[in-house]
Amino acid sequence: MNPRYSVAQVLSDTGPILLDFDGPVCAVFATLADSTVAAELRRVIEEHDVEIPAHIRAIDDPLEVLRFTATTGTPSLVVRVENALCRAELAAVDGATPTPYAREVIVAAHEAGRAIAIVSNNSTPAIERYLTSHRLTRYITTTVGRAHADPSLMKPNPAPIRRAALAVDAHPTRCVLVGDSTSDIEGGRAADVRTIGFANKPGKRARLLRAGADAITEGTDGMAELARALHRELPN
Repeated sequence: MNPRYSVAQVLSDTGPILLDFDGPVCAVFATLADSTVAAELRRVIEEHDVEIPAHIRAIDDPLEVLRFTATTGTPSLVVRVENALCRAELAAVDGATPTPYAREVIVAAHEAGRAIAIVSNNSTPAIERYLTSHRLTRYITTTVGRAHADPSLMKPNPAPIRRAALAVDAHPTRCVLVGDSTSDIEGGRAADVRTIGFANKPGKRARLLRAGADAITEGTDGMAELARALHRELPN
C-alpha cells in the first residue's frame, strides 16, 4: 500500500504546519520510561480502590492509562491521575531526546513564512518547557496541549487540531498535520487537515496508511524529508 501523495506535494498544497510533539519533535520518554510513568499512574488509581482491568495493567502508554480513568465515573480520580501525569511529563522533557531534523523543519518552516503549531496529547507546560530549553519558542505560533482532566478531548478527537488551525488563522484544509500515531492521522482527517505520517518505527507505515495518511516519511531520520522540501521554498 502506497501513499496517495509525496511529502513535497502535501507541503506544496498547504500552509501552516501542525506538529505532534512526542515523535515529530522529540522522544518525550527517552530517559524517564513511559512504562515507569504508566505504573505510577496505576498506583494512583489503586489508591482509589478502582479495579484496573488486565489490558490497562499490561500497557506502557501513560496516556492510555489516563484515558481509562475517564471510564471510572470518578472525576476526582481523573484529576489526580492528570496531575500525576503532568508532573511526570515535566520531569521527562528534561531528558527528552530531540528528533533528528525536527529543529531544521521548524526553523525552515518559519523562514518560509509558515505558521507552526504544536498539537499534542502531552501537557502544555511540558511542551513549553521543552521548547524553551531548546530555544524553539520563537518559531512556534501556538501550542495546543492536552485538555486538563478531560481525556475525551485528546486526539483522535479533532477538537485540538481545529483549535490549532484557528490559532494560526487558517482554514483546516490549508493546514498539514505531521504525526507518528494513528490518533494523529484519524484526528487530522476528522478535522479536515492534510496529514503526513511519520513512520519512525517498524510497522508504523502500514498503520498510518490504513488510518488515511496523505503522505508518509519513514525512518528515524524521516523528518529530514520535510526539511529538504521546506528548504526548497526558501529564496536563494
